[in-house]
Amino acid sequence: MKSFVCLAVLFIFLVAGCAHSPARTDSETQSGSASSTSKAKTTTETSADLSGTPASPGNKSANTDEYDDEMEEEGEATTIADPLEPFNRAMYHFNDKLYFWMLKPVAKGYGEVVPEKARISIKSFFSNLGFPIRFLSCLLQADFTGAATEAGRFSVNTLWGIGGLMDPAAGKELDLQKQDTDFGLTLASYGVGHGFYIVWPVLGPSSPRDSVDIAGVYFLDPASYITPWYYDAVTKSMKIVNNTSLSIGEYEALQKAAIDPYVAMRDAYIQYRLNKVKGKSGKTEKVKLQQPGKKEEKGK
Repeated sequence: MKSFVCLAVLFIFLVAGCAHSPARTDSETQSGSASSTSKAKTTTETSADLSGTPASPGNKSANTDEYDDEMEEEGEATTIADPLEPFNRAMYHFNDKLYFWMLKPVAKGYGEVVPEKARISIKSFFSNLGFPIRFLSCLLQADFTGAATEAGRFSVNTLWGIGGLMDPAAGKELDLQKQDTDFGLTLASYGVGHGFYIVWPVLGPSSPRDSVDIAGVYFLDPASYITPWYYDAVTKSMKIVNNTSLSIGEYEALQKAAIDPYVAMRDAYIQYRLNKVKGKSGKTEKVKLQQPGKKEEKGK
């Protein structure tokens, strides 16, 4: 029953998101968040992939029409809006307090006790457990080379990497790199748009399309089948604390650089996901961020 309700909610969000028609952004909104977007990129997800995130529209030009013309030449447009902004802001502030009041102090204490090399090994272990999600995503995208690479990585790292604590598969000899994909990118490969922007409590920024990955993780992550349920909760909490201990300071940098941290986080999330879609498909999506309180005029 729990699994059915979870899937039903995600399906409703997905359908609603794909049918939504977001508004056009004024140049003032885009340029207002320009100074914060470059710092916000590294906060969206703690991985080296963020170094390739494209610049925000505000950094590119204050002229929105010029930016739209350039993006239209590169690929098919995709839109995203923020109709749930009051809810999203409330969830953003909830996650913000959760980070500063609970997660950061625990992660700092954990980092002082556990050496960095050990924490990197633990992160590698949890990444190895995510093999089913990446493998199935590659298959659904007809990326058979990526699926074979993932299968090879999992075999090598599980057998010779002590269950994934080490990553020998990524060495120069084998060069089997992790496939940076998920079910949100799988839907994108079939032409499914972002939908609207949504911030989930604890889980953070997302969209109806990317929220499908929540169900994917629930059903395909081996840790989800640990019983009783509180063992699973402890395992996932351990993963969050460990990963946070390796990225303390990034979120703080976002807040210092941003005029409105909520907008900066939203922009960084969209920029990051667009970059991942482009990296997997070679196509560029265009995003127009909705100006708060402004509705789309008919006929446009």
